[in-house]
Amino acid sequence: MNIGIDVMGGDYAPQATIAGAILAQKELNGSDRIVLIGNETIIHEQLEAHDADVSLFDIVHAPDVIEMGESPTRAFTKKPASSIGIGFKMLKTKEIDAFSSAGNTGAMMVGSIYSVNSVQGIIRPATTSIIPKENGSVGVLIDVGTNPDCKPDVMVQFGLLGSIYAKHVYGIEHPKVGLLNIGEEEDKGNVLCQSAFRMMKDNSDFHFKGNVESRDFFKDKVDVFVCDGFTGNIVLKNMEAMFRLMVKRGLTDDFFARFNYEKYGGTPILGINSTVLIGHGISNDMAIKNMIIHSKQVYEAGVTDHIRLAMEQYTRGRFFPDNEE
Repeated sequence: MNIGIDVMGGDYAPQATIAGAILAQKELNGSDRIVLIGNETIIHEQLEAHDADVSLFDIVHAPDVIEMGESPTRAFTKKPASSIGIGFKMLKTKEIDAFSSAGNTGAMMVGSIYSVNSVQGIIRPATTSIIPKENGSVGVLIDVGTNPDCKPDVMVQFGLLGSIYAKHVYGIEHPKVGLLNIGEEEDKGNVLCQSAFRMMKDNSDFHFKGNVESRDFFKDKVDVFVCDGFTGNIVLKNMEAMFRLMVKRGLTDDFFARFNYEKYGGTPILGINSTVLIGHGISNDMAIKNMIIHSKQVYEAGVTDHIRLAMEQYTRGRFFPDNEE
């Protein structure tokens, strides 16, 4: 497969993105090609600085850059020759099979929606984060910032998207879905959570287990935690801050080391017609490498195809026909 990477995206680009691509190339098989999209001169300089074999990569020149602080919609429209713009053009024409960037998140979302479009029936695409569990498995938190304002029907679809991701990428055969709330009782929470609960409890397209609280994150109670993007982003950044504080104070162990964002690299945008991953703006070479590797995992797992099929069958009992406790 051809894996595109926005070389110019991220706080430490292009040094970190090139270094990460070199690390990823060593782990991929011979049939995989990493496509470096960005300023051609800079790419060659960085490959030379790392004493890398240029022939192992495909290089696509993109003279412009969408900066972090730019308006996503305006920048994507005004800068078609940017590394993000050209990346999405190549994704749309299937010159690459997956595209990743640690650059402007808003521009990546705009490109995803306007270039490859949402899967028919998806109201809002979503992004996720992985939560390590004490038993060694992982949980999926959805959404983590893409949709700060949600409606109940969007939250229901998050349960479906998170289930598909957990099942086909992380091998959780029957993912259990919980609605993140301030209590387990049905009538707990704000109007959004109460309405979402009523819709989710009558939905047999995934295994809904009811309300869960944040203290359940590291237990095996559920596999997918559904919340609006505002809440999810706060949770995610709080975990990142706690991990950095523990590292600073020398308090990490094998479990807490799994909270390091570098291990996961990036998150796919679920609900669009292709494989697109967004990385953390402060991604270093290891995070970039893992984002590239994860893009291959998501693509080969056929996540987009599974979402399309699920939306076609989005009626009671057809997504998980053996939906049992």
